[in-house]
Amino acid sequence: MRYRMISCEVFARPAYRAAAKSPHIVDIVFTRLRSHVNPHQLRNEIQAFIDSAAEGYDAVLLGYGLCGNGTAGLKARNIPLVIPRAHDCCTIFLGSREAFLGHFGQTPSARWSSVCYYERLGGWDTDCAAGVTTSEQADYMEELIRQYGEENARYIMEMMTPKNDIGFLTFIDIEGFEDPEARESFVTYAKQSGKETRFITGSTRLIDALVNGDWNDEEFLVVPPGAEIIPVYDHKTIISC
Repeated sequence: MRYRMISCEVFARPAYRAAAKSPHIVDIVFTRLRSHVNPHQLRNEIQAFIDSAAEGYDAVLLGYGLCGNGTAGLKARNIPLVIPRAHDCCTIFLGSREAFLGHFGQTPSARWSSVCYYERLGGWDTDCAAGVTTSEQADYMEELIRQYGEENARYIMEMMTPKNDIGFLTFIDIEGFEDPEARESFVTYAKQSGKETRFITGSTRLIDALVNGDWNDEEFLVVPPGAEIIPVYDHKTIISC
């Protein structure tokens, strides 16, 4: 099989490693980190990559979650799209929806980060990792209301907006990409922010399964040619088509 993978650059190293080990041929392109703050622009960019991959591939793999509705409305052309059933990259870094609910179920918008964000941003920006920054929220909210209605828009913002009243910051260690210096730097950053530090172990299993073609229906949505991604706004199905 030959796959075209389109992914946020935050998954660059896990995606490259998975592609190197995959039994399939995987060609990867990336969109810039934080593109989800303008979901309409991100959607157009991903759709353009999808449209250009119509020939020579067996499927298009999407290295994203719903991502503030940045992937909502994406259309499969002549070949299927495959995307993890995840609200955002936190679930993908943790390796499952169950792990996300276990660690963040009571605080779904708690601030967190990982070494992959640190490498791409050149520093710690947990507001970015958790969602949009304060200065971007008004424009983001306006677009969400216009596209999805006020009730759904408020739900999305609740999921995406960091809560600063929580007394800790979370660092997600990624299997195979452990970095003691990054961990120490994160502890320093948390102390400067007046927060405690919580370390949890993530996993690359969703990225690995995506690239290897292991697409069980519980964890992945396969969008057939001619269909599009439709958000569901729950913690089980998340997206449909």
